[in-house]
Amino acid sequence: MQSYLDFEKPVADLEGKIAELKSLAATDQAVSIDEEVNRLSSRADEALVEIYKKLTPWQKTQVARHPQRPHFSDYIKTLITEWQPMAGDRKFAEDSAIQAGFGRFNGQPVAVLGQEKGNSTESRLKHNFGMARPEGYRKAVRIMEMADRFNIPVISFVDTAGAYPGIGAEERGQAEAIARSTEKSLELGVPNIAIVIGEGGSGGAIAIATASRVLMLEHAIYSVISPEGGATILWRDAARAQDAATNMKITSADLLGFGVIDGIIPEPTGGAHRHPEAVMASTREALAKFLADFSGKSRLEVREHRREKFMAIGTAL
Repeated sequence: MQSYLDFEKPVADLEGKIAELKSLAATDQAVSIDEEVNRLSSRADEALVEIYKKLTPWQKTQVARHPQRPHFSDYIKTLITEWQPMAGDRKFAEDSAIQAGFGRFNGQPVAVLGQEKGNSTESRLKHNFGMARPEGYRKAVRIMEMADRFNIPVISFVDTAGAYPGIGAEERGQAEAIARSTEKSLELGVPNIAIVIGEGGSGGAIAIATASRVLMLEHAIYSVISPEGGATILWRDAARAQDAATNMKITSADLLGFGVIDGIIPEPTGGAHRHPEAVMASTREALAKFLADFSGKSRLEVREHRREKFMAIGTAL
């Protein structure tokens, strides 16, 4: 069942009428609905195009958080074959918020890691809504070290509101774990790519998004803090999240202009949740191009390219 965001009400009304007509036709075969359904479908498509042509940063935030948006597990199922997940940080525990392991992309061995938010109450609790504890970042470091040792490219799918801020996480060294993961991402001798598929929140995202190439889905967001958190700090009022989203410049277009990211993966009209197969196809194309671009580069060249990329951020402003 399609879930609608508040600004999608015109589309929801039209598609609701289409569903009613189809239900009526199912009970009365004598009723001809084809012409009316086609007319309403055309209007719904036009309304969706108009809405998504002028999304505000806050509306993009809502799209990025859509409960039906494809998550890490969906990308693994579609893009990665021979997937072998790895568990545990070899120090304390397993953290299901970050998933990591090895598989093949188009036949080529790759290491893959990313945050998993879950898509049901049970799975969201299991994965802690994609908010990782220190163990998750230490697991990510373990996988990156293995990939580096065996000369395997690293793919990261970023989708988190931020690292888990609980007392236990802080006691076990959350800040250090994030810093170590970021450090490992920077020093890899193999190419790594990060794709922000939903939310890219704060250090929790940067820990696995410091890559040779950083891409964002068109309606994803990437920020130092959530709009609600920014509004609370700036105006002491979380209700001003819409203002914060606008002022924080968190959209893919903004960040591409600043040089923070390297490219945007287009989404179909209505967002990735409406046509996940189209997003998967675009993501596959982007990953294939990345691997082709970095094929044959030496470890020194890979490190130098990554260093120059991050040192150049902000210099042209």
